[in-house]
Amino acid sequence: MRRRRFSSLLGGAALAPLTAAYADPSDGCGVPAARDDGWPVVLVNEDRLVDRSALCRMADRLAASSNVHAVLVAHGGKLVFERYLKGSDEIQGRRVENVTFDADRLHDMKSVSKSVASLAVGIAIDRGLIKSINEPIFSFFPELSDLRSPKKDRIQLVHALTMSMGLEWVEATPATGDYDNDESRMHMAPDPCRYVLGLPVTAAAGQEFFYNTGALTLVSAIIRRATGRPLDEFARETLFEPMGIAGVEWSRVKGDADAGGGLRLRPRDMAKFGQLVLAGGRWKDRQIVSKAWIETSTAPKIKGPADQSYGYLWWLGRFLLNKHELHWIGALGRGGQSIRIVPELDLVVAVIAGYYQDYSPRAFQVQFNVFRDVVRAISPPA
Repeated sequence: MRRRRFSSLLGGAALAPLTAAYADPSDGCGVPAARDDGWPVVLVNEDRLVDRSALCRMADRLAASSNVHAVLVAHGGKLVFERYLKGSDEIQGRRVENVTFDADRLHDMKSVSKSVASLAVGIAIDRGLIKSINEPIFSFFPELSDLRSPKKDRIQLVHALTMSMGLEWVEATPATGDYDNDESRMHMAPDPCRYVLGLPVTAAAGQEFFYNTGALTLVSAIIRRATGRPLDEFARETLFEPMGIAGVEWSRVKGDADAGGGLRLRPRDMAKFGQLVLAGGRWKDRQIVSKAWIETSTAPKIKGPADQSYGYLWWLGRFLLNKHELHWIGALGRGGQSIRIVPELDLVVAVIAGYYQDYSPRAFQVQFNVFRDVVRAISPPA
């Protein structure tokens, strides 16, 4: 099976013991500030199901020896923990040292952008602008009919959403260098969609998971063609503004938003997308995305790497807590960016970090350990 090799988000190298001065939660450690951004916040010890001392100890360990930039936790629909740290960042390929992160600083989302694009697809389908996820890919690109073949004619929009188009693809990683990968070649091509659909077929569409950021180039172009607006503009009107999200940056390539990884958000806005999914597509009293799309897009559709599954641009995983299996829904991006939702605990965990060029098991383990520690600090409902 041809899959991009990912380290398991549930395993990896163990981290060395970390030491730090632990914070006393009575000093307001991690207590979110009330801001005019739509997030209700809790006061110290208002949520008795949250072990704030444990969260503060976790954050102190991260501050002592990690490149995690922020951790935000929402429980019961309220922001209950918010901690910003210092570290190195990478902005437009340039490394920046000793950055102090805060609630107002935009941060690269990397492949978390893919899951936000899934929400935009759902809105377009809800509005009848895209007829169905089963539409053939070439129905959106009639000018590329010269690339058609019996095998490629089987590729549908759903296969782009589930990373199962069956096309040969080398994803960009440090090992592939700056240009020896399909992601870079696609961005440099005069017509990125032609580049993607011109790749050789390696498997039948829908047969196997194979991570392919090129699929999001197609998704972005499909949204533009279906709605008459680039993805970033469509998302701003239908998704961001209704959720009170402003000042977003979404880079474009050849006129289309980089749906594979070009989104930059503030951490609190990032966490809103987790809450939106947890609430079945609602933010506050407004239905932004249909509950039907949330349910189908976050249900397992294809087996992914390790113990994970994949929905429509959402990761699905499992977590064992006190011999009880919990399920999480995730938007995961390179460098340690993640939104994880645990419906059973009414929980959203958002993490940003700066491990952009580190594909080792340790880098994956660091960001998963943050999620693990947060889950352990939340008491399950009686």
